[in-house]
Amino acid sequence: MIELREVSRLFTVGGQEVRAMDRVSLDIASGEYLSIMGPSGSGKSTLLNILGLLDTPDSGTYLLQDRDVTHLNDRQLAATRSRTIGFIFQFFHLIPRLTAQQNIELPLLLAGVPQRERRERSRPLIEAFGLAERCHHRPDELSGGQRQRVAIARAVINRPAILLADEPTGNLDRHAGGEIIDLLEGLHRDGLTLVVVTHDPEIGERAARRIRVVDGRIANDSKGP
Repeated sequence: MIELREVSRLFTVGGQEVRAMDRVSLDIASGEYLSIMGPSGSGKSTLLNILGLLDTPDSGTYLLQDRDVTHLNDRQLAATRSRTIGFIFQFFHLIPRLTAQQNIELPLLLAGVPQRERRERSRPLIEAFGLAERCHHRPDELSGGQRQRVAIARAVINRPAILLADEPTGNLDRHAGGEIIDLLEGLHRDGLTLVVVTHDPEIGERAARRIRVVDGRIANDSKGP
């Protein structure tokens, strides 16, 4: 599904060149569950942003579902993201004035999907994610765990093939975080390719495949039981 070949990403900080990614090669098969770990500044978020087409490499090649996406323009990148990739972030990024249901349906609204179809597609997610009693509440009326459930439902309503999660439990207590990881793993069992960036070794070790990034390079790539 994903093939990176000798991918590098450079930034200039204080007049000095920083290699956030340094000739990284990585294959991710359809249906895999992997974690990306490493110290702050190691390049793991840069790797996730490139995988999610939020950033583009300075050199190397990126194939996504056998298509070369390395040099797509902004419009092509946006169209590919909306069809293929779902995103979950630490700070939820919900629209404050919208209800939980409206936030979940937002990608469909932006795609021009009629209201009736939006409702038909959002209701099963609302029920499955335990949000039925809270779907008409705004984000400031929800707990952190509920807000993250809304964010996950929004991420998967377009039925992406890949789900990218950047520190999905970083803003939650341990109990709520555990529930979120259980939910993500359930989506993986249903067929989604799941990639989780985390500082938490307990969460990272739950993945079937664990990648450790150090100084912009993959220092370790291992598989668990």
